[in-house]
Parts: sequence; C-alpha cells; structure tokens
Amino acid sequence: MDAPLALYRRYRPETFAEVIGQDHVTTPLRHALAANKVNHAYLFSGPRGCGKTTSARILARALNCEQAPISDPCGECQSCRDLARGGPGSVDVIEIDAASHGGVDDARDLRERAFFSPVSSRYKVYIIDEAHMVSPQGFNALLKLVEEPPPHLKFIFATTEPDKVIGTIRSRTHHYPFRLVPPKVLGDYLLQLCQSEGVVLEPTALPLVVRAGAGSVRDTLSVLDQLLGGAGPEGVTYSLAVQLLGYTPDSLLDEAIDAFAAHDGSTVFGVVDKIIESGQDPRRFAEDLLQRLRDLIVVTAVPDALRTGLLEVPGDRAERLLSQAKGFGPSQLTRAADIVNTALVEFRGATAPRLLLELMCARILVPGADDTTQGFAARLDRIEKRLAVAGGEPTPAPAQPVDTRPVQPAAPEPTPTPQPPAPEPAPAPQVSAPEPTPAPRAPAAEPAPAPQPSAGPGVPPASPASGGAPDERREAAVAAPPQSVQPPAPAPPAAQAPGQLGTADVRRLWPEVLEVVKGLRRFSWIMLSQNAQVAQLEGSTLTIALVNTGARDSFLGSGSVEVVQQALQQVVGVSWKIEAIVDPSADPSGASAPALVQQAPEPSSSQPARPKGVKAPESVRQAMAAPAGERVPDDPDAGAHPDDPILDQGDDPEQLLSRELGAKVIGEHRE
Repeated sequence: MDAPLALYRRYRPETFAEVIGQDHVTTPLRHALAANKVNHAYLFSGPRGCGKTTSARILARALNCEQAPISDPCGECQSCRDLARGGPGSVDVIEIDAASHGGVDDARDLRERAFFSPVSSRYKVYIIDEAHMVSPQGFNALLKLVEEPPPHLKFIFATTEPDKVIGTIRSRTHHYPFRLVPPKVLGDYLLQLCQSEGVVLEPTALPLVVRAGAGSVRDTLSVLDQLLGGAGPEGVTYSLAVQLLGYTPDSLLDEAIDAFAAHDGSTVFGVVDKIIESGQDPRRFAEDLLQRLRDLIVVTAVPDALRTGLLEVPGDRAERLLSQAKGFGPSQLTRAADIVNTALVEFRGATAPRLLLELMCARILVPGADDTTQGFAARLDRIEKRLAVAGGEPTPAPAQPVDTRPVQPAAPEPTPTPQPPAPEPAPAPQVSAPEPTPAPRAPAAEPAPAPQPSAGPGVPPASPASGGAPDERREAAVAAPPQSVQPPAPAPPAAQAPGQLGTADVRRLWPEVLEVVKGLRRFSWIMLSQNAQVAQLEGSTLTIALVNTGARDSFLGSGSVEVVQQALQQVVGVSWKIEAIVDPSADPSGASAPALVQQAPEPSSSQPARPKGVKAPESVRQAMAAPAGERVPDDPDAGAHPDDPILDQGDDPEQLLSRELGAKVIGEHRE
C-alpha cells in the first residue's frame, strides 16, 4: 500500500472559507469574485507557507467555475474537479516557478503563448511563484503584457520578497499581503487535524508544535506530520516533542530562572553543564531562555496576562510563571533579556559555544559589575524592593514613636547625675534582671511626686512605702512588666539604615514567607504556622522561636531551615542564617511576635510546675504584656483567646497534653 501524502497536501484548502488566518485577504477576494470585479493581475506576498499559492489556485478555480461569478468554486464542474486537491490539473491554469524560469527568454516565450485563447475554460491564468526571482530583464519583457493583457488573460504573482519585484510591475497589480497565522488559530486548527487523524495530542506538546512552525501553516503541518509518524499508542507526548524538536525541557528552564532570581551561580553553571553533557545546542537553550524571560516580562508588566489570554500557556506553567516573576524586578528582566539577545548574535559561528553560554550567565548574575544604564536600573530594582519590604522610605527617628503623652527624656541619661535625695541601696542588685526589654516604653503619664534617680532600666523606683523584702519586689515585677525608661535614641527601627530590614519588617512579611514555604514544602509550613514565630533579626541572623524542644529539633532535623532560607530569598531577596530557640510563650496565632522574658519567678511550693511545651494561661501573659500603670482584669478568663482550651478541675494533665499537644508524658521533674 502506498504511503499517504504529506499533511500539508492532504489538507490543502479548496475554498477561501478553508483558508485560516488570512481573512483580510480572502474576504475582499470573495467580494470581488461575487461582484465580477476581478482585476487582471494580482500580487500575493508574505512569509513562506502562509497560503499564497493555495489562494492563487482557489482564485483560478473560482474564475473558471461554470457557475461564475461566484465567491467560492462549486467543486462539481469539470474545471473545479481538474483543479481540486489531487486533481490532474488544467491546461488553462499554468504554474511557473520563477526560480528556474526567470530569464528574459522565458518571459518572451510566455508572452508569445499568452495571446492564444484558453482551451476549455473562461480564462487563461498564469501563476508565477517566487516572482522575486524573475530578473529585471524578464520583468521588463513582461511589462507591456501585464499592463495591457488580452481579455482572457489573468496574472497572479506570488512572492516572499515583494520589494524585489520592480515598481512598474507592482503598480499594475492589486497587492494583497499575507501574514503569519496567529498561534491560537493555528493551535485550534492542529487539534482539528489530530481529531481527523484519530491521534491524541497532549496540551503541553501543542505549544511546542506551534512554536516550531513559527506561524507558517505548511511548516507547522510538516512538524506535526513528523511527530505523528514517530508517535506511539499514547499519541504525541510532551517528551516526544521535546526530544524530536530539540527544545530545552521546562524543568531545566525553571531551575535556571530560579537560580538567576536567587543569584545562585552554582546552580546556574550546573544547568549549563547539564545542557552540554546532554548534547543539546547551547544556542537553542539561549533561545528558550529568552522566550521564558519574555513571558516573565509580560507577566510582570501585565499581571492578568494569563487570565486575559495574552499568554497562552498550560495551567501548571502559568503558576510557575507567576511565582518566578516575583523574584525579579522589571529592569532585571529586561537587562537579562538584552544580554541573552546579544549572546544569540555572538553564537553565530562561535567556536566555543559553552564559553559564550557561561559568559552570558555570568553577566546576568553580576549586575553590580555592569556600569551601563541597564545595570544601574537592575541594582535600583533591588534597592527599591528592599525599601518596599522595609516599610517604604526611611523615616527619621523622632517620627517612629506614636505615643502622644509628654515625655521628658532628661531623666534617663546613660550616666545620670545623683539628685539631692539619696537613692536606696536595696534595689541596686536587681538592676540587670529585666535588662533586654522587647521595646522601649514611655514613662507613666502622671508625674512622680519627687524625682528619683533611676536604679536601672526596667526597675521601677522604690517608694518609702513599698521598700521592703526583695520577694515582694520580685512578685511585683512579674505581676506587671517593668516601666521601661530607656531613652528612645537606641531604638533599632530609628537607627536602621535605608533599605535595611528590622525585626518588625520580618514579622510583617512572615505570613508571605509562610505562603512561599507552603508551596515549597507543606510539612515545614504546618510546623512553622502552628509552632513558630519570628523572635528577632540581628545582622544577617534570623532567630525563630518555637514553642517546645520537640518542635525545634524537628525544625532543625527535617531540612526546614533550607526551605525557610529559600522562601526568604524569594520574598525578600536575602540570604540569612537561621537559628532556632525554644520559647514556650511563642504564639503564632497572635498579632505580634512573642516577647522574650529574661527572668521569671521561680515556682512556689504551693504551685505545681507547668510542663514544658504548655502555654502559660492567657491571664498571666496579659499581665506580663500589660503596660505599666494599667490594671489587669480580675477575671482570669477575660480576653482569653478563642482557641485556648477550657480546663476543668477534674481534667487529667496527661489526657490534656495528649488531647491538645499530641504529647506523651514520660517523666516529670519538679524543682
């Protein structure tokens, strides 16, 4: 049995209605045919494989149809059957390849035979393909015939380079420029052909076929014909299309883009090594990388490009594009795209393509070494992103506190001058007890009866009525937090350099970091969202507080540290060292980070020791977090969190731990 014809021959259109993507040409031609206003000469121009010669044949069939004037050939008369797909052809429709018949002698021969009347049709039609190959002498020999042809003669010139057709010929024709077929239209047409052929085409492989065809219908059908010939029972798959067409897999492109966003040179050059070792073309990898950067630029400039159809990508790839675009600024993407585009020009005739590819990646990774305008813009993108994360433009130090009460900062000087009333010597040993308070507080609104020298930060001045046993003063310090009379000058947010992040900034961005962690590793997200909170940021070290030792060990031993570092790199663009501490007062469900209590009262003999990992009652935490001078409500359940467990007197502690924390008591230690 003979092999079937190629797809582009089997599915060649026979009417103008079957021609796709050229409505701007087919609609005027159909109107001219229906109204019998056909010109004597036409010039069809456009890229290869877009339907020029096919439209010329359809026009010749419609002109010689027995039912003419008609917009589309009937397909039933003898002339239509002769010129149909797979037909024998007609002696009155002559196709000439100007690439081999473009000389002056060929033009003279055509001119001599053109005056003879058609044999069996209404018109004698000359279709001159590749008309730009006709020599100037040949065009000049045809000039008089094209300008004043006999009534039975029609000319149709088809060319990919209309500028090479001499102006005297172009001026005597009706010029119709053909265009490349849009990807969406071409993709729908390919799906119809696959249904007609009974072959399954994966949605992820369809964009590769359309991209390989580059808008040319004939080239696209040739690519699809190759894939259909090599497809197995499962049809045309993505892996088959990638292997046969030579494209870079999406996994390698994703790895390279993520590494560029994180400025990870090791991963980038590892991808280059994979490209070379697998035998792929470095230039093709650069082309695919440029295409991915283009998609990211569009997504960054038009956030709803995926929803509106501006980018035609599968669903899973759309999510990856959105997440990858967040790691770059607009100037960074355009700079990287320009570098790749310049490298593509250098790849032509290169003797060391791997070296050029590595140099291209090195230029993308080091924007600081680029002293051009694009390099400065890329660095400016990074600074603006850092400033935006840090809370906008840096504000001066006096604008940081929002307390409107009158404050006199003269008293809390670092080295206060002794006042006439002698200070009491008893509270002096308690100076360093609550030294690192979480945030500076303003003094109480009502002034003291007499100015007392400050015994130390965080220790209230002792009055003659309250001076007594140290146990009473320690209990008073636990019942209400010490009045922080530290001067507002050393407040970290005020002294923060422009663009430098602080603990408050990281706490504000922590929910966004958790969302990225959720996409990277769900186990780490569950553990962090339920058991962890940001404690503080010192330099490049971020301290995370976890509620118990088990949660900390699980965090350190499960690889979650690397996940958090990767999430911080995507959200903030920094590489920090992560440290984990145990702080039972860490409350991830609260609005703020846990306060670090440096000294707590020792448990008395009448009060049982609280097991590790169990949160302190809400009333105690409110008392410890209450500002100085504010009375704590008498009701212990007032202000309780709705998620706090309701305890009954008869509840067994082991059952409570098992129900609320999923823990098992293996021993109990009391001091």
